[in-house]
Amino acid sequence: MHAPHVGRWIAGGIFAVSMLAAGSALAQDTHGKPQHGKDAKPTAPARPEVGGGYIPAHGPARTPVTKGERGAAQSHASAQPVQRTADAPGHPVAPHVDVRNGQWVGREAGANDPHFQLAHPWEHGRFTGPTGARHVWRIRNGNANRFDVGGYYFQVSPYDEVYTADWLWNSDDIVIYPDPDHVGWYLGYNVRLGTYVHVMFLGT
Repeated sequence: MHAPHVGRWIAGGIFAVSMLAAGSALAQDTHGKPQHGKDAKPTAPARPEVGGGYIPAHGPARTPVTKGERGAAQSHASAQPVQRTADAPGHPVAPHVDVRNGQWVGREAGANDPHFQLAHPWEHGRFTGPTGARHVWRIRNGNANRFDVGGYYFQVSPYDEVYTADWLWNSDDIVIYPDPDHVGWYLGYNVRLGTYVHVMFLGT
């Protein structure tokens, strides 16, 4: 065999082997194997839309309610919670805060909700501890009827108690926000779950 032909044959063989290697790498990439090149970027886990450690920067604004809505709320009052539905797929049925926009979901009735009208507001005094996002409280013990956060005691509204079925009464973190709509109540926001309920201060 002449030298030029030998050279062309070797060059062709090298080219074929290179193409096979490239095809194999491409096949691996298309079958979902990780790429380690300079363009490969790790995928961050999706942040939940409710809860997951999110703390609202502030509590809800006062809810405007018309006179007609006031009468409707009073006439439909009952001892049982309103039959709620999830406002979005994957969101809880309970009142909650949407991580995406900080919206407090579940306050449609506003100040005229008869379930939170108290004959004697602040009968145990006002909560003097820090409220809002600047302080997170750890539930130390208790239950919905009486629970302890840092030596302060609270009670969940009987109307909201159904929404605390998955609360952990010896380890969950909560944030206390003033309730702008209902005199005598605060809002207890569960940091883990992203849900909230009306809570009354019982004293120390």
